[in-house]
Amino acid sequence: MPDEVTADAPGRVNLIGEHTDYHEGYVLPTVIPQRTHAHITRRADRLVRASSSALDGRWEEYETGRESAGRGWLDYVQGVSAALARHGVSVPGFDVRIDSSIPLGAGVSSSAALEVSLLRALRLLLDLDLDDVALARMAQSVETDFVGAPVGIMDPMASSLGRDGEALFLDTRSLAVERVPLPPSIEIVVIHSGVTHAHAGGEYVIRRRESFEAAQQLGVSQLRDVDTTIISRINALPEVLARRARHVVTENARVLEATAALRAGDTERLGALLNKSHVSMRDDYETSTADIDVLVDIAQRDPAVYGARLTGGGFGGSIVAIARTGLGQSAATQISAEYRRRTHRVPVVLVPPQVNT
Repeated sequence: MPDEVTADAPGRVNLIGEHTDYHEGYVLPTVIPQRTHAHITRRADRLVRASSSALDGRWEEYETGRESAGRGWLDYVQGVSAALARHGVSVPGFDVRIDSSIPLGAGVSSSAALEVSLLRALRLLLDLDLDDVALARMAQSVETDFVGAPVGIMDPMASSLGRDGEALFLDTRSLAVERVPLPPSIEIVVIHSGVTHAHAGGEYVIRRRESFEAAQQLGVSQLRDVDTTIISRINALPEVLARRARHVVTENARVLEATAALRAGDTERLGALLNKSHVSMRDDYETSTADIDVLVDIAQRDPAVYGARLTGGGFGGSIVAIARTGLGQSAATQISAEYRRRTHRVPVVLVPPQVNT
C-alpha cells in the first residue's frame, strides 16, 4: 500500500429537488468545477495532523480512536476516521493537507466534498473495498452521527458519483441513479449571494422537524409516500405544516417533470419549473431570504435566463440559473452587478468560472 496519496471531490449545485432527500424523494444535482483536494501521508503512530488552506494552513491534531466532537472544521476529519473505525477499518495516523476552491456556506456542498475527498484518499491509502455509493453513505454518517448536521444523502451522492456535463437524477430511497446529459443548448449559472448558511442548527432543523410532523399527520413516515393527488388533505393540515408538506410533495413532482424536460431538451419547461421551485421554497418552505429573492428576481428577468431559483438548504447560499448557451458568463456578470448595486452585498460567480464583479 502507498504511503502518500492525493484525491479530490467536486462541489455540487442542485438543479431542483430541495428538502426532498431526507424524505426519501427525488433530486437532480450536478457537479461544479470547484473541488476539494486531500493530500495524505501515512504516519507510524496514531496521530492525525490536519491543515486547511482555508484556515491559514495551521495544523490541528487528534489521535485515531480518540475522536471527540466540538472542534469546528476538524470534526469532518475526525468524523471520517471514526466512521471508518465503526466499519471495522484500522485507521493509522496520517497527515492531511486540504485545499479547496469551494466556498464555505454557499450551498454548494463544501462539507460533502471534504468528506468524499478524504474518504477517497483513505480508500487509496488503505486499499479499502468501498464503492462510490458506500463511500457516500459513510460521508453522510459523518455529518449525521459525528458533526450533528441532519443532512440527507444527496450531497455526498452527488460529490461521489457526479460527473461533468451531466445531471444526476437520484431516487434517494432506492439510491437508483440515472445520468442525464446536460443539453448543449443550456449553460448552468451559479452565483453565491454573499450570505452564508449552516445546517447544523437553526431554521434548517426546524423545517426538517415540521415536515416530519406533517408527514405523521398524513399517516406516513416520509412525505415521499404521498403525492399531489392528496393536495386537499395536505391543505387541510395546520397552516405551517400544510406549507411544509406542500413544498416537499410538489417539489418531488417538479423533479420528475424537470428530469423529463432535461431528457427532451425542453429548456423553456425546465426554466419554468426552476421558477416554480423558488416560489415554493420562498412561500411554502420559507427557506429564502430577502437578498436571495432579489438575486433570483434579477436572474429571472435576464433575457438570457430560462429560469432561476435558490439552491441548497437555504437561509443564504447560492442561486442556480439555466441560461442560453454562450450567454452564461455575460448574464452572470450583469446579474451580479445589479445585485451588488441593489443590496450592497458582494456576490461570487461560481459557474461559469470567471473574474467576479
